[in-house]
Amino acid sequence: MSGNFLTIPGDEPMQRRSRSSSLTNLISAFDTKAQSHTEGQKICAFSGQFDKSIKPTFSREEYGKPIPGSMTEIRGAEAQARVCTEMKELCEIINEYGKTPCKGLLPPELQSATKVISFGELFTIYTVISDKLVGILLRTRKHHLTYFEGEVLFQKRDDDVPVFLLMPIADIRQYCDNKALQARDQSHPCPNNSKSM
Repeated sequence: MSGNFLTIPGDEPMQRRSRSSSLTNLISAFDTKAQSHTEGQKICAFSGQFDKSIKPTFSREEYGKPIPGSMTEIRGAEAQARVCTEMKELCEIINEYGKTPCKGLLPPELQSATKVISFGELFTIYTVISDKLVGILLRTRKHHLTYFEGEVLFQKRDDDVPVFLLMPIADIRQYCDNKALQARDQSHPCPNNSKSM
């Protein structure tokens, strides 16, 4: 058997040429991907091909962030979306079990508060659901959904500290859902399909 292995009896020369060029393009794309992977392994401290002499360079915006499109970025976005869901659940609990605050006794910055609950009561309710109350509570305060005094609240010591819900629950639901959706959309490999998941 002689001749080019890409030739098929009865093939027109034009078809052979296009088949050959598409195979060449495929091989070229594979080689480029393989070369990129090899270079990436040289700067990854956890790979067997790590090369200490090669120093990765990052811009200010890239520093401390995962490589775009990587599984690390996708897992981080999913974690951020889960945190948004947990923030919403915590606010739902405050809304359900909290009481309407007396507006006349509140300082001006808390006039928008819709519900209030003591940390001790919230801790008792929330520990049945999750053991991450303090972390999620700090996150809700960072997003201006709740307010409480002090840096961190501790069980027993801060049981009487009031925790205020600063927005109506419908607004909080919408805010948290939008944040979760944004987190998933930013790093989802197929952005058009993320809404259907």
